Amino acid sequence: MKKILIIEDEKDLAELLVFNLEKEGFKMQWSYDGLEGLEMVRRDVPDLVVLDLMLPGMMGTDVCKELRKDVRTSQIPVLMLTAKGEEIDRVVGFEVGADDYLVKPFSMRELLLRIRAILRRCDSQSSLVDGLISIGDISIETERHRVLSAGSEVDLTSTEYKLLLYLAERPGRVLSRELLLQNVWSYNNVGDTRTVDTHITRLRGKLGKPGDLIKTVRSFGYKIEE
Repeated sequence: MKKILIIEDEKDLAELLVFNLEKEGFKMQWSYDGLEGLEMVRRDVPDLVVLDLMLPGMMGTDVCKELRKDVRTSQIPVLMLTAKGEEIDRVVGFEVGADDYLVKPFSMRELLLRIRAILRRCDSQSSLVDGLISIGDISIETERHRVLSAGSEVDLTSTEYKLLLYLAERPGRVLSRELLLQNVWSYNNVGDTRTVDTHITRLRGKLGKPGDLIKTVRSFGYKIEE
């Protein structure tokens, strides 16, 4: 049974979400406060967090940032909720590491579809077994630093390998160019983001057709998904 934590300060909405998701077979927990919700995640790690943007105690964006900093919680998928719908708000959500974004008001059917899609990606797209990550026809043997694309070994530079691995460990998650520069190139101060674009182009070329699994998210960054 998958465990979901709802962090939402609108009590009526939180209770409605808990009621409906429990009927769908999920084990539910909830909090009305950002700081309390963060502590709940750390005490009892859920399979997914549904996180409101505007919260007392700690903003949803800050909760998401804290989750991504901690190795114990960095891989937990986050579905962010907000009453706002402008592009800048979606960008902020993705920048702090949200996996998906849903604007209020929304239907329960849409929420369920989003939740099931995220959990399905986590279960099937990136399977880490005995040091192996597989997404589509791309396989990464992490212990040997070996990459196979459509069954053929691919010769990657150290940076290309780190870039592919960083993407593959976060399937379906939109990653900004700035975040990739910080975590793959270890740039504390964001440099020329065209560096990322150049390496992505080379990486796709070396991977061949499976390189199409690396998707460009216009005006923002990249993600890898089947």
